[in-house]
Amino acid sequence: MTAETFDLEKILRLFERSLHSDDDVLMDEYLEGYKEISKFFHLMGSVFSFVSSDVKSKIEILEEFRSKDNAEKFVSFRGMIEYEKHENLLTKPNYVSGSRTLLRLHRGLDFIREFLGQLPNLSPNEKATAVCQAAYNGTLAKHHPWIVRKSAVVAMYAMPTREDLLKKVCIDADKAIAVLPDWLNVTKMVYDRTENLYTVYDLHSLP
Repeated sequence: MTAETFDLEKILRLFERSLHSDDDVLMDEYLEGYKEISKFFHLMGSVFSFVSSDVKSKIEILEEFRSKDNAEKFVSFRGMIEYEKHENLLTKPNYVSGSRTLLRLHRGLDFIREFLGQLPNLSPNEKATAVCQAAYNGTLAKHHPWIVRKSAVVAMYAMPTREDLLKKVCIDADKAIAVLPDWLNVTKMVYDRTENLYTVYDLHSLP
């Protein structure tokens, strides 16, 4: 698989390995999987320009935490959240919060899983515009200002057909559709665990 393609199987394997204990997620495996997801946004060009650069910067911030002297505090999502809350870092001026950064990626994951989850319902020659807009309006749009929402929805009118979309981002479109159900299942597990952690620690409203 080349760097210019989007590999659902690779994300599936990494997200499976990220599931830790009964309710936690490992940071390194999650970020490696998300790097593959970021390729999808990049390959779609201007259609997803509103999210691709932001995703890249958020991944880099969290990778930096994993390279510092206290990297062990950021091994898993729960460990990071508990550390930042215990040390009162979430309200510390000029501190770039890992928990806040992860929340942005978490919201983006909600969007991409909602969007890709609808692709099997389209015929090969049906444009993906409507399902992409619906996925966006039900997820990321809730966190974006009006001007970003407007630009994103307009850009999505340029979405190709399901067949052309998968050919553009995957080597084997049929294989991608076959893998998608397992991918969605594991991605939902990762998403739900993360969502639960932010609910338990009351962090969904981090600015």
